Amino acid sequence: MIVVVGQRPPSKRYASAAGASVRASRNATSIAFIATRFSAWDTDLLKVLATRRYPGPAFDELRDVEVAPLEARDDVEALIVANEPVSPEWFPALRLVANFGVGYDRLGIDALVARGVAVTNTPGVLDAATADLTWALILAARRRVVEGDRRVRAGEWRGSWADGFLAEEVSGSTLGIVGLGRIGQAVARRAAGFDARVLYTQRRRSDTGLGEHRELEELLAEADIVTIHAPLTGETRALLDARRLALLRDGACLVNTARGEIVDEQALVRELASGRLRAGLDVFAHEPHVPTELLALQNVVLTPHLGSATRQTREAMTRIVVDNVLAFERGEELVTPVT
Repeated sequence: MIVVVGQRPPSKRYASAAGASVRASRNATSIAFIATRFSAWDTDLLKVLATRRYPGPAFDELRDVEVAPLEARDDVEALIVANEPVSPEWFPALRLVANFGVGYDRLGIDALVARGVAVTNTPGVLDAATADLTWALILAARRRVVEGDRRVRAGEWRGSWADGFLAEEVSGSTLGIVGLGRIGQAVARRAAGFDARVLYTQRRRSDTGLGEHRELEELLAEADIVTIHAPLTGETRALLDARRLALLRDGACLVNTARGEIVDEQALVRELASGRLRAGLDVFAHEPHVPTELLALQNVVLTPHLGSATRQTREAMTRIVVDNVLAFERGEELVTPVT
């Protein structure tokens, strides 16, 4: 008997000259395999297609990955996408979609589930970065930071500082949070540093000391600043329509780092164009398109979906994506399954 320590028989995907010689010898020799530690032979390697080279060193741990657009392929078993629409019929061998991001509203989750395709996302690691950006937008919009920057660059700052334009306080204001999930909670915790009074609304009232519960329409009427942190679902699409936007008090500030489709975008454009509201917007209904009416407005701060866009956060997201792919290859439980 021959005892091979530290390897298991290669899968059929890894049949090689060495594997062929082992099989050939089985008629004459009994072979026992004793697995000691995980090795490449322990996995059923997936053919992975990634829509981009995702940031961080973890991406290099994928051993059979191709970076290419989403086009029909019959050999692809796993996709890495950033909440991009997936057509299952294009990928007959598809077994896993590893989503780079928390939200997966654009994947086409129902069709993937119907095909039995596993789906994962990257929760938890982007809460702080998104909460930080939320506060950056609150401060920029409420204190007119970007507007002031433009005036300086245009040579429009003249006279004494005492003659400058006025903004609204952030400290001591009332902050309304729509959706008190992980990101909403992170925003609420940061509010303590501004002595802000926190209100929140969500489907289920939480037993939390982070804020006071309000029904949505009550929150909109009471808050100086409203920030959105709800997922995009059938229930939340156009949640803030024209009627609800009209409930916001004059001079209120709306911040959205969640999904553009949660707000009736054209109704919001009208409110902002009237000058009644201020806003900080990181997301839009038809990205990367931004309504042209917003571009010239001084009372809105626009950013290109930067919620998770720090090096540390994006690398941590890649780490989770890769860990899910490797777990699937090893036949282990997925790290962050959606389905």
